[in-house]
Amino acid sequence: MKKLLPAMLAGAMLFLAGCGAGSTSTTSSSSSGTSDKKPTIGVAIYKFDDTFMTGVRNAISNAAQGKATVDIVDSQNSQPTQNDKVDLFINKKVNALAINPVDLTAAGVIIDKAKAANTPVVFFNREPQTNDMNKWDKVYYVGAKAEESGIMQGQILVDYWKAHPEMDKNKDGVMDIVMLQGEPGHQDAIARTKYSVKAIEDAGIKVNILAQDTAMWDRSKAQDKMAAFLGSHGDKIEAVLANNDDMALGAIEALKAKGYFTNNKYMPVVGVDATAPGLQALKDGTLLGTVLNDAKNQGAATLNLAVALAKGLTPSKDNTGYDITDGKYVWVPYKKITKANIADAQ
Repeated sequence: MKKLLPAMLAGAMLFLAGCGAGSTSTTSSSSSGTSDKKPTIGVAIYKFDDTFMTGVRNAISNAAQGKATVDIVDSQNSQPTQNDKVDLFINKKVNALAINPVDLTAAGVIIDKAKAANTPVVFFNREPQTNDMNKWDKVYYVGAKAEESGIMQGQILVDYWKAHPEMDKNKDGVMDIVMLQGEPGHQDAIARTKYSVKAIEDAGIKVNILAQDTAMWDRSKAQDKMAAFLGSHGDKIEAVLANNDDMALGAIEALKAKGYFTNNKYMPVVGVDATAPGLQALKDGTLLGTVLNDAKNQGAATLNLAVALAKGLTPSKDNTGYDITDGKYVWVPYKKITKANIADAQ
């Protein structure tokens, strides 16, 4: 009996310990199933290797910390691929969608899919058509007004023209420019092209567009286009306007190959986005100016709207931190950036 007693006590202690462990596990499991569970947001970017959209993507991820789980996918610049990604998100029962559409005209199809599943959707950076935005009360848009960026681009060139009379190489009072454009039909490309020229003309300076062509927002394509422009027009070119920084940087590479930016041979080049590579070119003195397209706030606003919608709330400044215009839009302002105020973009 003396030999059995220690064994019986040890068994009882193991039994009690086992009961205690089971109780702790149940409590932990119960607490993890609270109503405070973070919503899941399905995010589709038109393509990952776009420099500006990489900034927006990172901003969404950063803004999601402590607020939501984000599943961010690459649409690979293919609308059918993006449509498939949306279907997958809906099948996974995400709580909201955040979509940077490949093709603006496809927004209506995405909205129809989202509405059928009662999954709110926030579009960003590429604005759907008004009739699509009005299809459902759970559709929102975050972006910037492209005409503002074009106006600011033009103003940067106007300021330089007035401060540097030597920019007018042939002394005819006309600014001879070339234009590198983004994707055909994209509202940003259209507006930046139009309003940059208009801003120069509104300042009383005539503009002659020697050449313009699309480089699809792409640096290498822009380098090729700029090389062709230089082959055709050479020293007649007095300035370069590019719809984004990547194309401006491509133009700069082509200009470098022709001896620009050395031995006092200079060409004013203006872009849009204030990307990290663009800001470095500003510091280096090869990019005259750019326009801050605020990736950080576009990403944060997109995430905050999606979270509010996922929680069944109507987005407002109180629950998103951003003003909602016309009940559906968050407009993030642009800002002119030159070497003098480069700190404002960092």
